[in-house]
Amino acid sequence: MSRIPTVIKGITPEQVAYITRGVVAGVDEVGRGPLVGDVVTAAVILDPNQPIAGLNDSKKLSEKRRELLFNEITDKALAISVGRATPTEIDDINILHATMLAMQRAVAGLSIQPEKVLVDGNRTPDFGIQSHAIIKGDGLVAAISAASIIAKVTRDREMDALDARYPQYGFANHKGYPTKAHYEALEAHGVLPEHRKSFKPVMAILNQS
Repeated sequence: MSRIPTVIKGITPEQVAYITRGVVAGVDEVGRGPLVGDVVTAAVILDPNQPIAGLNDSKKLSEKRRELLFNEITDKALAISVGRATPTEIDDINILHATMLAMQRAVAGLSIQPEKVLVDGNRTPDFGIQSHAIIKGDGLVAAISAASIIAKVTRDREMDALDARYPQYGFANHKGYPTKAHYEALEAHGVLPEHRKSFKPVMAILNQS
């Protein structure tokens, strides 16, 4: 394993088969870009004896398909853990460091200790065990795909709950991302406690008051 770099680009199917031997946790995040809510991460250890068909990057799946896969992953995975960092933490340490912290929390929360951690993207925090960042890993490594789906469905459900509390902001539609509708809602209704105050569009509204 020491011959495989920490950051892997263009991973081959052979490398995937090699690097996923043993007890491996896949990790991914959702919610770095939105203006509101937690950044959510998931860590998943799949059961090699219960393969799940159709796993892929959550962004490439329909909402219905994500929900079905979410339930199947929940039923079949050996271990699942969700980690998060709050808007206050994001404002305090910035979104990158908050995302790394949320990933560490997800892995620490697993009921099974993995032998290695595979993270989607181009960097990985220190988990205290061997880890690799795999560029576009959410579409190439099943455990990372599963983590992507768990994180995405979890955060989308939280945005739906926030929408029920603040229907005038349209969170169920844009999921907190910086859309025109979200900008208009900020202008009309102001900043919520759940907004990330260090993000420029939110900061701009605060500076107007």
